[in-house]
Amino acid sequence: MPVVVVAEELAPAAIDVLAADFEVRTIDGTDRAALLAALTDAEALVVRSATRVDAEVLAGAPRLKVVARAGVGLDNVDVAAATARGVMVANAPTSNIVSAAEQAVALLLAVARHTASASAALKRGEWQRSRYTGVELQGKTVGVVGLGRIGVLFAQRMAAFGTRLIAYDPYLQPARAAQLGVRLVGLDELLRESDFVSLHLPRTPETVGLIGEKELAHVKPGVRIVNAARGGLVDEEALAAALADGRVAGAGLDVFATEPTTRSPLFGFDTVVVTPHLGASTAEAQDKAGLAVARSVKLALQGEFVPDAVNVQAGGVVDEDVRPLLGLAERLGKVFTAVAGGIAANVTVEVRGEIVSHDVAVLKLAATKGLFASVVEERVTYVNAPQLAAARGVDVSLEVDRALDDPHNLVTVRGALPDGRSVSVAGTLGSRGARKLTRLDEFDLELDAGGVLLFLRYSDRPGMIGRIGTLLGEAGVNIAGMQVARREAGGEALMVLLLDSSVDAELLSAVAGAIDSPRASIVDLRDE
Repeated sequence: MPVVVVAEELAPAAIDVLAADFEVRTIDGTDRAALLAALTDAEALVVRSATRVDAEVLAGAPRLKVVARAGVGLDNVDVAAATARGVMVANAPTSNIVSAAEQAVALLLAVARHTASASAALKRGEWQRSRYTGVELQGKTVGVVGLGRIGVLFAQRMAAFGTRLIAYDPYLQPARAAQLGVRLVGLDELLRESDFVSLHLPRTPETVGLIGEKELAHVKPGVRIVNAARGGLVDEEALAAALADGRVAGAGLDVFATEPTTRSPLFGFDTVVVTPHLGASTAEAQDKAGLAVARSVKLALQGEFVPDAVNVQAGGVVDEDVRPLLGLAERLGKVFTAVAGGIAANVTVEVRGEIVSHDVAVLKLAATKGLFASVVEERVTYVNAPQLAAARGVDVSLEVDRALDDPHNLVTVRGALPDGRSVSVAGTLGSRGARKLTRLDEFDLELDAGGVLLFLRYSDRPGMIGRIGTLLGEAGVNIAGMQVARREAGGEALMVLLLDSSVDAELLSAVAGAIDSPRASIVDLRDE
């Protein structure tokens, strides 16, 4: 059974999912020696935030196919090094979004009503109601900085309090914001108008220090600021100064520029509520993250497309209608390379039919994976297929066309070879999702795209089928299916045989010689 190394605590339900199909080894990922020893024959590694997955770890795991992070961030995983080795990296991007949004709401409410300081005072024996007079949310303006998935959830929850919502997000269209009941504004306007500001952005070079001394100088007096997204978005020194002079009435922080930390200029203010990065620290979020990465590991080790892979050059989630075509496109790429006898400089993946109403970019990726599956020494994955194409100067493009006379969707892989020949192979999905080859160059076919396929070009004349059958039979190779196509009697013909076992180079040469075939090729499309 494939080995999956779990380097940090994972939800029991996730362990059960993995253990059903794989050998699960649980180790302490912070023990470097133990980690390296465990990965020598592992095909998957599951981590959280404490295990460092760098180039050394990846180099020591020759069979590794996927690194799965049970959480959102990937600061502890060298994604570039993994990509170079063809190792998929996946995370659980939606596992904690509800928990994170609720944490921001909790901090905002705690700041508005002095919950933490009032609680601490009462536990010290102090009953001071007048000291902790707060403010209501109803009728206030809440500024949301970043309307991504978490920002949207936060805004929806704030709307229930009867607030007026404005947002800053340069990557969101105003029409989409309007659908959410939010008015888009510039950052300066948001800071001038907001009674509460909540940040929901990733940490990038552009967002670090987004709210600094300059911005805090222009906030609405008495504003309260919440950051449950990423540390460093708010300049902590500048925020402390704004709190000290009263421009900012309070702050709620779950994240800090340096973590872990127990020292900050913000910790001395009673009006500041702080928590140690608890945004994803709910039982539900941990269960969701564990189950999400368990599913990603299963898909990766089965050779399927992983929607949550971060280093795969395709769209995000693959539509359920598109998913069945992934295997077809990959097989068409394999057939193309086999019948071409080499790699074309330019390859076009054409997708036709109703399916193009969905995002089909992933089909180009699947076909590219198939193109190189049998011509390079390294294992070809969804991750490194584009790199292999670029390194060999192969330009793979995608064309889509909704028009199709036949009601089925059609995928075609075609390209021109250095010797001037052009090759084209097409296929579709038949009944119950069966993958079908429908055309090779100018020859129409109706053949299952599975098993071992032997392609023979020859001059049409009597006796050819008998010769081939005799040779294969004597070699103990059973013919499971066959189709013969020709353009005209006595002209060029194509014979495609579906075999139960593969054919070695010597037998392939003998078969080709028996019918004077100038081009004979074989491709193994059996599932691994």
